Amino acid sequence: MPRRCAFLTMDDMSDFVTDADLSIAPMNALGWDVQMVPWRARNAGWDDFELVYICTPWDYPDDVHGFLDVLEEIDRSSAKLVNSLDLVRWNLEKTYLRELESHGAAVVPSLWYSRIDEFDLEAAFAAHDVESLVAKPVVGANAADTFVLDRSADTKVMTSLASAFEDRAFFVQPFIESIRTEGEYSLFFLGGRYSHAILKAPKAGDFRTQEEHGARIMAVEPPVGLERTARNIVDMVEPRPVYVRADFVRGDDGRFLLMELELIEPSLYFRTDPESARRFAMALTGTVA
Repeated sequence: MPRRCAFLTMDDMSDFVTDADLSIAPMNALGWDVQMVPWRARNAGWDDFELVYICTPWDYPDDVHGFLDVLEEIDRSSAKLVNSLDLVRWNLEKTYLRELESHGAAVVPSLWYSRIDEFDLEAAFAAHDVESLVAKPVVGANAADTFVLDRSADTKVMTSLASAFEDRAFFVQPFIESIRTEGEYSLFFLGGRYSHAILKAPKAGDFRTQEEHGARIMAVEPPVGLERTARNIVDMVEPRPVYVRADFVRGDDGRFLLMELELIEPSLYFRTDPESARRFAMALTGTVA
């Protein structure tokens, strides 16, 4: 009998691009039956599965507490949750970037705010010494509620910012110009080993690197030194993740700076590397005897 694995997803994927299904055939070849299960599904029966992979539940920022409740339910079942609940909790809030930075990782400089009335636009520009800033929620995905601010941000923009972060923590970073001119690199590690890399280039006039927003996705070999930089950061994470996507941009001084380390539900872009889905299936199924 095939062993059973649930790929945790969402009720409606029509607004998103995913190629997670490319890993199903390699899972089948290893003796596993895969079932897509929306994370909001009632009476999912997690004990019926050996593995639950946090695949594409990309609407979880709309109900973080409900999402964690589901993951905790899975964790209490006989199924193994991948990545682990401890890693999810650590990675859920972007404040993990501060911890990585304290251990020597080069990250995009950030200012952190627990509420909007702490934010001073002029002081943020003075601290970062740039012409544009980016404000992001501490818990978020797919560039939702991301704002680019210039020194003369108008009332409409500031009102939208205040509304978005009225009751949510957020952080502010300098806008890294190479995102527009070069793009954002993503490196993938599966089972602790480097797998493949892509370059995400936003469409003209935009800064967002998600394909849902028109970005181009290209398979690439990492620029010199980037794979080692990424590996050093991934090695800081304990316990070791089964899958990781590490996102980098090139700073003004030429160094690669970490934008995000995605351990929860990153798109793994299997279509950009013909062996990556097989490597993923082997890493995922290798987590259970």
